[in-house]
Amino acid sequence: MKHIRNFCIIAHIDHGKSTLADRLLEHTQTIGERDMQAQVLDDMDLEREKGITIKSHAIQINYPFEGESYVLNLIDTPGHVDFSYEVSRALAACEGALLLVDASQGIQAQTISNLYLALDNDLEIIPVINKIDMPGAMIPEVKDQIMDLIGCKEEDIILASGKTGIGVDEILHAIVHRIPAPTGNESAALQALIFDSVFNPFRGIIVYYRVLNGSLRKGEKVKFINTGKEYEADEVGILKLSLSPRQEVKAGDVGYIITGIKNAREVKVGDTITGATNPTKETIKGFQDVKPMVFAGIFPVNTDDFEELRECMEKLQLNDASLTFEPETSQALGFGFRCGFLGMLHMEIIQERLEREFNQTVITTVPNVSFHAYTTREPDQRLIVNNPSEMPEPSRIDRIQEPFIRAQIITLPEYIGNIMSLCLGKRGILINQHYLTTTRVELIFEMPLAEIVFDFYDKLKSVTRGYASFDYNPLDYRDSDIVKMDILLNGDNVDALSALIHRSRAQDFGRKLCLKLKELLPRQQFLIAIQAAIGAKIVARENISAMRKDVTAKCYGGDISRKRKLLEKQKEGKKRMRQIGNVEVPQEAFLAVLKLDD
Repeated sequence: MKHIRNFCIIAHIDHGKSTLADRLLEHTQTIGERDMQAQVLDDMDLEREKGITIKSHAIQINYPFEGESYVLNLIDTPGHVDFSYEVSRALAACEGALLLVDASQGIQAQTISNLYLALDNDLEIIPVINKIDMPGAMIPEVKDQIMDLIGCKEEDIILASGKTGIGVDEILHAIVHRIPAPTGNESAALQALIFDSVFNPFRGIIVYYRVLNGSLRKGEKVKFINTGKEYEADEVGILKLSLSPRQEVKAGDVGYIITGIKNAREVKVGDTITGATNPTKETIKGFQDVKPMVFAGIFPVNTDDFEELRECMEKLQLNDASLTFEPETSQALGFGFRCGFLGMLHMEIIQERLEREFNQTVITTVPNVSFHAYTTREPDQRLIVNNPSEMPEPSRIDRIQEPFIRAQIITLPEYIGNIMSLCLGKRGILINQHYLTTTRVELIFEMPLAEIVFDFYDKLKSVTRGYASFDYNPLDYRDSDIVKMDILLNGDNVDALSALIHRSRAQDFGRKLCLKLKELLPRQQFLIAIQAAIGAKIVARENISAMRKDVTAKCYGGDISRKRKLLEKQKEGKKRMRQIGNVEVPQEAFLAVLKLDD
């Protein structure tokens, strides 16, 4: 075990994590030249295009050093805030972490939040400044920032470039010298932490784990503690670029297990694997069920494609157990699903994957968060509201609570005013303002999650010209004045356009939405009234005037009463048409709600 090192790389998005991993694999000849490509550990096209890691990966590196042969297990982590629970489990499987900081951008919000996660797990931190060959590299300033943040010495910081391979030798030496070897007892009962799982269409779910104590043999019966289910280990092994079977995986090592599981819900990240005959007394701490934060309806454009969409969602869920969905119906859009996502990026990725991998064009309704409603009849009983249609009548509501988050923004001092006005406009409360250095300031806000889901990140980027990084973590639920706003077309409620919104913003939002719908709805032969309503109170209204046919065109000269008679007859017809005519809402109208401020 003294020759094993388990480590991961933590960084903000786009600080060169995947590129540095490529150089480590190339330098140690873990991957042959023929298999080498950029972002080799990111196997989805979407990951390569967006330049982000969506699914974490693990790979074993063999490294001969000072006459000994070392085994280095690199557990790659996703960088985005939506996947922070996965990051925390990957960190729990390691003893050390490379803290990667971009030389031209310095320390950013997620660098700090991931560093705190690593320190919570007592990891040995190796600071690395990446991209030192860039023209805008500020090496002395970034060194000072790192020394202030983690209190290390200047000589502990390694200078590297993932692009050219500078500093890769020093990083490998530091991993061997500075990261402690795993501790564990091979003869104890099996205790292994699940940090990820992937779906293989032929073999079922492949579970990735780190063995803390004991050993796992092929053919052994194992038990997953949190689900309580038992399976037989058909195959166990270690993770090279492809799976490499072994008879046994021992304490301190990282490996995989195939048991033929077909249902993704049976494998939970953070769960403990133990032997069925000799189970461990202790589970590994830190297990949580992944909770969706953002909810939205996904509907097929053509209602006949509902069953096909269900199959696609089930296949996606095999790959991504954090996606939750249940069927729902809408009067405007027909049959579809109410889906729960970890955040807005997760939602965007699921939509993209449905279109790319399954050729499904879908309509997504307004995203909203989960509220807690308490009724007047039973003030102690909590109703969880994930959908505007689940909201009780206003007269029955005692109080409503909404989720709050702690937002951490790191920026340059000249943008503080812009950020303040943006966050305070989103009902944020400033908790702390702290200068990390003379040119970098950290702002901490407490804000409602509902205000973040829409377009907060885009607006933050535009008011700071891209010089701000943003990270958040959930806090608690607090009482709030939330109302359900309905959109009525000629008195008929369009349920897919309903939204749950704070009362102070409802009128403004309703007015914008009515104006947008006025542009997008096609004109009819009759007048269309677009109204935004809270309960019985109308807060905004727009009219789309009727297309008028000139019925008097055939009258030339003559008596005015004949013209009047034709106009009266037309008026009656329009009135009747308005009662029976229904308004078709085009697909663009549902998308427009997501882009109201553009």
